[in-house]
Amino acid sequence: MENFNFVSPTKIVFGKESHLGVGKLIGEYSKKILLHYEGDGSLIKKLGIYERVTNSLKKENIEIIELGGVVPNPRLSLVNKGIKICKEEKIEFILAVGGGSVIDSSKAIALGTVYDGNVWDFFTGKNTPKDSLGVGVVLTIPGSGSEMSESSIITDELNELKCVCDTEKNFPEFSILDPEVCFSIPDSLMGAGVADILSHLMERYFSQSIHTELSDSLMEAAMRTVIKFGPKIMKNRQDYNNCAQIMWAATVAHNGMIACGRVADWSSHRIEHEISGIYDITHGAGMAIIFPAWIDYVKDDNIEVMNRFSKEVFGVNTISEGIKELKKFFKELGLKEKLSDFNITNEKFELMAEKALSGNKTLGRFKKLSKEDLIKIMEICK
Repeated sequence: MENFNFVSPTKIVFGKESHLGVGKLIGEYSKKILLHYEGDGSLIKKLGIYERVTNSLKKENIEIIELGGVVPNPRLSLVNKGIKICKEEKIEFILAVGGGSVIDSSKAIALGTVYDGNVWDFFTGKNTPKDSLGVGVVLTIPGSGSEMSESSIITDELNELKCVCDTEKNFPEFSILDPEVCFSIPDSLMGAGVADILSHLMERYFSQSIHTELSDSLMEAAMRTVIKFGPKIMKNRQDYNNCAQIMWAATVAHNGMIACGRVADWSSHRIEHEISGIYDITHGAGMAIIFPAWIDYVKDDNIEVMNRFSKEVFGVNTISEGIKELKKFFKELGLKEKLSDFNITNEKFELMAEKALSGNKTLGRFKKLSKEDLIKIMEICK
């Protein structure tokens, strides 16, 4: 087992109608907030969340400044707009009402508001965050795990570059998880969200670390839960238990606790970030294409772990069978199997491989992958 530090300061409020108390929660932090959400807010308004959240805030006499416009693969330009608003309005707290993109955008705005330089410095490694505004979350789409993680992933759309900032300053103060919001999530977003959950678990599970029996078992249990309830939630979105299992699995998959003591890989995520940074596909949909190809490419570097994954998660004996079951699972979620399904060719494979490496010679920890390796993995995905 590896040495580790584990921090988890986020308060989780889980259950039916839990978002009705958001006003009292925020009242502990500020009386003036930025309310951040996707697009024009049509989804949260359709779900009824917008009205209930704003009523709860108004009841506590909290002043609301709104900023919509978040899209999948959240944009740096909107982050900068949010920073400008927060500085001008002297806002001290941000409420993210949405999924991972909204939460990540909120985190970036929170970092940039208290920083004199360019917030992109934190995403390119030029500087390290020292402070942040408080962020609260009302989760509307499970999958990213950003509601209880230290990560924020933003896309610089002008340079077609998608980068992550990991810092303890990114942990939300609280996150409200009401499984009933899943009832009306579009199929494409729900399927991508479930794929994202499994990808977070697999990135951590496929490790060369040894003597991690407790972590192995916890992660296998989480993956089995996702495999069991993912297709169920796609077939019956109105079942509260299906939604509750998936929503909690999403949070647990990315808060770091069940992966303590092991070294995660993350090369599949880095490859996908470059694909979605250029072609703007939904992250979970991209992971469903990349991960089976990555497993197939690296499987011989620890066949014992690969076969254990196949047996404990899918109930089959070999990794070849496990890959087939994994692809079958993603197909049950309604996800596409190849990059060509998104009209993505090999035209920019070399560029994306170079960007994924970020100036390094290799990428990944399960198997160190060169530029040529990354290109070969993308070739498998064609």
